[in-house]
Amino acid sequence: MKRFYPLLGMLIFPVMGWLYAWTNNPDLHPNQSVYSLMTDMDRAIPLIKVFVLPYSIWIFYIYACLIYFFLKDPAVYRRALITYVTCALVCYGIYLVFQTTVPRPDLNGSDPITHLLQFIYHRDEPFNCFPSIHCFSSYMVMKALYTSKFRNRRNQTLIYGMSMLIIVSTFFIKQHTLLDAACGILLADIVYRALLRTEQAVRLRKPKQMVRQADM
Repeated sequence: MKRFYPLLGMLIFPVMGWLYAWTNNPDLHPNQSVYSLMTDMDRAIPLIKVFVLPYSIWIFYIYACLIYFFLKDPAVYRRALITYVTCALVCYGIYLVFQTTVPRPDLNGSDPITHLLQFIYHRDEPFNCFPSIHCFSSYMVMKALYTSKFRNRRNQTLIYGMSMLIIVSTFFIKQHTLLDAACGILLADIVYRALLRTEQAVRLRKPKQMVRQADM
């Protein structure tokens, strides 16, 4: 059972969710300006409601990837979890001082897909957009797999494909702009690379310390 204790680290997700909800409040800073990062390219992207499906299962997908990484290589799991928490905290800090919004279209229809999208819009205020948490975390699991020793054609196809689907879904249901996604991906890449270099530096330092102790 002790082998699975590191999975308890995922209990941080409810805390991160609470922090997100706290910052996703237009009344938090009533005098703060709210900016729009919409470009002509963003406005040209059509609303395609069906993309709410991959968007809505995002957090379960991230959970599944983290558990898969843990079973394959706990070091990859640990690195991915630290990356998520670090990036999320950076995002929350940005949301507090630089709040952005994305205009949402009017929804028509009584079909299940439209109802699901209405639920997403109702549950999530149109703020906390830059950088995108959906995008940084989806890229994070791609990066984790790419740097792992257990990647193969099958898991690459599944994880790369699903992550890309979630990222583009944020555009097609008008939850994020291209800049939101680009900066989220850049943030995750910087943090993950920094963790890799830190781990490499620690590994290189250990043999030197062992040699010094042997000389003593």
